[in-house]
Amino acid sequence: MATVQPTPTSFWNDTGKTGITSWIFSTDHKRIGLLYFYSTFGFFLVGVLLGLLLRIELMAPGRTIMGPATYNATFTVHGVVMIFLFIIPGMPGAFGNLVMPIQIGARDVAFPRLNLFSWWLYAIGAVIVLTSLFTGGGPPDTGWTFYVPFSARTGTNVSLAVLGVFVIGFSSILTGINFVTTIHRLRAEGMTWGRLPLFVWSIYATAWVQVLATPILGITLVLIMAERILGAGLFDPGRGGDPVMYQHLFWIYSHPAVYIMILPAMGVISDVIPVFARKPIFGYKMIAFSSLAIAAAGSLVWGHHMYTSGMSDTAILVFSFLTFVVAIPSAIKVFNWVSTLYKGSISLEAPMLFALSFILLFSIGGLTGLILGAAATDIHVHDTHFVVGHFHYVMFGGAGFAFFSAMHYWLPKFYGRKYAEKPAVIAWAFMFTGFNILYFSMMVLGLKGMPRRYYDYLPEFAPLNLVSTIGSWILAVGLIIMLVNLFRGLFWGEPVGSNPWGGATLEWSIPTPPPTENFDQEPVVTHGPYDFTKAGVP
Repeated sequence: MATVQPTPTSFWNDTGKTGITSWIFSTDHKRIGLLYFYSTFGFFLVGVLLGLLLRIELMAPGRTIMGPATYNATFTVHGVVMIFLFIIPGMPGAFGNLVMPIQIGARDVAFPRLNLFSWWLYAIGAVIVLTSLFTGGGPPDTGWTFYVPFSARTGTNVSLAVLGVFVIGFSSILTGINFVTTIHRLRAEGMTWGRLPLFVWSIYATAWVQVLATPILGITLVLIMAERILGAGLFDPGRGGDPVMYQHLFWIYSHPAVYIMILPAMGVISDVIPVFARKPIFGYKMIAFSSLAIAAAGSLVWGHHMYTSGMSDTAILVFSFLTFVVAIPSAIKVFNWVSTLYKGSISLEAPMLFALSFILLFSIGGLTGLILGAAATDIHVHDTHFVVGHFHYVMFGGAGFAFFSAMHYWLPKFYGRKYAEKPAVIAWAFMFTGFNILYFSMMVLGLKGMPRRYYDYLPEFAPLNLVSTIGSWILAVGLIIMLVNLFRGLFWGEPVGSNPWGGATLEWSIPTPPPTENFDQEPVVTHGPYDFTKAGVP
């Protein structure tokens, strides 16, 4: 089978332009996917740098490298960058665009120009957020949640940061509309709902959450601006407002947003594990339906963030029950992934190592989430470092490690070249070790009573904070090795064929890199996405 050897400038030029304009005006879903990848991964690296600065500050009691005001601004910017500029848009924008249309047999998404406009909105929103750091009263210092009354009264540049997040929200909505329409209308002949790859199912569920939940965030952010600029008093008790109403509005979006972050990650794992276990996925229908169940049930559990806000006992009981219910479809996925591994011919290459890490780290994050979902235990660990550790196990150990798995799994297909395997495994080992040292220490600190978002702490917390900071350095070393290896490999590595991993989904049936319109002729699908025998894969 012939192999196309691309150069960095040979990717699907559909504009007739050259240079950067051939990228930022392209409507090809693959170029837009790479634009999202470059943008979101770049912001990820910025967020990592800010996180390292936070850990250096916390490595010992007292001032280390920054004062309390700078610390507040740093962890706010770290949160905003990681949540709104990396995790939420990263997986759907990058790999949803790159892979999903090919997996369903489409030549592009349903609305290519709208797809490009979505990326432009993301880029404009990101510029606005970055501008807020250097203008007005300086970087926002409210935390990424923008909680009132502080966000309504602080003299920092919260209004501009909120406007940037508002614009990014529109990008998310348009992407969701585009993906739902694409999956409904552009599936190839024979691509029934029962033959969709599980990554597509996860993108489909995510897209519905983007469409239905994100407008609530937009409304909430507009209300913050109204509070700051017009003095509306919606959240000011002195004017008849209610600050707890803001928490309800924020978490009605932000808890479903957790599933915007994690559902595509689950789809990646569902695609990677069968390929590297050389077995069809166990329980295909249940994994597919559980994605929809997570999206639905996850929209009903926002109140578990607010047990200490003065809720009624009845509301606490209902939200606690629903929180435990939403764990069931997640547990179904974990059970089916492990069952797929049973008696499989497992190949421990980099994508699989990151996928297996996801299962362990996400399981730890999920189980610690149940501790927070139960009101009796949540009261004791609320607003402690336990919450920080739990959150990062789900978001970084979950969505982050799945993103790394997807990078190692799919990017060689689009670049036509492959990274070196040994450095990739070494990078994974550093990252997995450093991650657990960093964030498990945080959870222990939380159980001991250390509050989160504090610039300083009691001397009794010093030893574990030092351990946690050392873990961040180990993690950073792994990230550097991974980044250098991927960059060298994807641009100067060995060429790969059309199906380097032996996958059975449609993206592995076309040339590497994929042609401009993906398929020379319309594909006809005759078997499921994980039927290796019928796909002719040994």
